[in-house]
Amino acid sequence: MRAPYPRAGIRPTGTVSAMSLQWPPERPSSVEFFFDPMCPYAYQSSLWMRTVRDATGTEIRWRFCSLEEINREEGKKHPWERPWSYGWSQMRIGARLRRDGQDVLDRWYAAVGRAFHEQGRPTHEPEVHRALLAELGLAPELLDEAIADPSTSDEVLADHRVAAESGSFGVPTILLPDGRAVYGPVVVPAPVGEEALDLWDVTLAFTGFEHLYELKRPKTARDLELIAERFEPYLRARAWRTIENPAP
Repeated sequence: MRAPYPRAGIRPTGTVSAMSLQWPPERPSSVEFFFDPMCPYAYQSSLWMRTVRDATGTEIRWRFCSLEEINREEGKKHPWERPWSYGWSQMRIGARLRRDGQDVLDRWYAAVGRAFHEQGRPTHEPEVHRALLAELGLAPELLDEAIADPSTSDEVLADHRVAAESGSFGVPTILLPDGRAVYGPVVVPAPVGEEALDLWDVTLAFTGFEHLYELKRPKTARDLELIAERFEPYLRARAWRTIENPAP
């Protein structure tokens, strides 16, 4: 249930922000959502953001951010230097599809996320991904077209650099129209209904505090069990060990 907050135009003082805060906060008409298709947390947040979109009409512009590059070990190749990289190459396919419209990219990311994170299908394997494209009514040859075209890698890198310039150190990262960025929310499972809208308002209010950088609830043993259970398809399908560099 959404509780009423009659106080509007609350103006913080001191080291918080000079912005005028209100509840509920003003919802933007559009956002940029940076993701890597291999990230289970980004997928959960994408489900939540789609619920927000359906309820509010907020436009989502999907953009790319590479965890392979963020967490690259010293001395290892950049993902764009390999013939095929698990996340980067899939985002190159997404970049090719985005040329046909955000709606095509939206359908593709939803399908890749469902296949990989819910069904445990290794979409990072080219043959599996070709089959997925066919299931979407798209030409399987689009994969080969995307990988043969170096400009798709340029487009992914350009998105990745935009995310990095916003201060992003991972996904999901949401960029608001006024340039404010927020990492997360990291939520499992994705909330639905009124809870989804409540979380959206909390997220927007969070960004109103200019010098509030992190607010984190420690995970209990039960939380970790729930996450492991929800991520079981991902853990079964992945073909790599997880490397996560410390966040700044």
